[in-house]
Amino acid sequence: MSIHPTVNGYEIKPYADLYGANLIGANLIGVNLSGANLYGANLIGANLRGVNLRGADLRGANLRGADLRGANLSGANLYGANLIGANLYGVNLRGADLYGADLRGANLIGANLSGANLRGANLYGANLYGANLSGADLRGANLYGAKDLPPLEAARLSIVPETGSYVAWKKCGEVIVELLIPADAKRSNATGRKCRASHAVVVALHGDGPAVSNRDESIKYRAGETVTCRDWEPDRWIECAGGIHHFITRIEAENY
Repeated sequence: MSIHPTVNGYEIKPYADLYGANLIGANLIGVNLSGANLYGANLIGANLRGVNLRGADLRGANLRGADLRGANLSGANLYGANLIGANLYGVNLRGADLYGADLRGANLIGANLSGANLRGANLYGANLYGANLSGADLRGANLYGAKDLPPLEAARLSIVPETGSYVAWKKCGEVIVELLIPADAKRSNATGRKCRASHAVVVALHGDGPAVSNRDESIKYRAGETVTCRDWEPDRWIECAGGIHHFITRIEAENY
């Protein structure tokens, strides 16, 4: 007789193979599932409070609305997992891979995300109050509407100079536009390399043909002129919003 519990016919134990398992609403509170294979498992609304999922494979798993309070997910692979509305209060996600995970509206209060891979993750509306994000990779993550992002982490994601003017570059068709972002221009970037400014001076055009905005054909870039955004968006986390879009290196503009 097995000493491990069974749920929906699946034996729940460390390193268990639960590939694609249907565990909707399952009560797994405090269970040891360290190293388990839960690739593509359905854990919608499951009770995973205090569960040990250290090093578990949860790629593509559906954890929408799951209760993971106090769970140990350190080193777990959550690549592309659905964690919409999940309760991750105080969860240990140290070094976890959350690349492309959907964390919209998730409760991450007090979560340990140190060293976690959050590249491309969707954190729209997530609550990050008191979360530990030291060393976390947030490049390309969506932080629009996220609550209480630690100020130091927000500063670490900023690549534009806080003060003074700087040279910038943008691509318009086959033309590379060299810009000067003046000291009085508003400027920001979200979590990626693309930046925005409220206005810019066109220093020079590199290439043949007219330089016309790819987003608004009424905006034309001519050497010596100043271009101004008519609908500047002050929220830095909305990357593709109103502003003169640019990069701070020429090679990035060329390859955009």
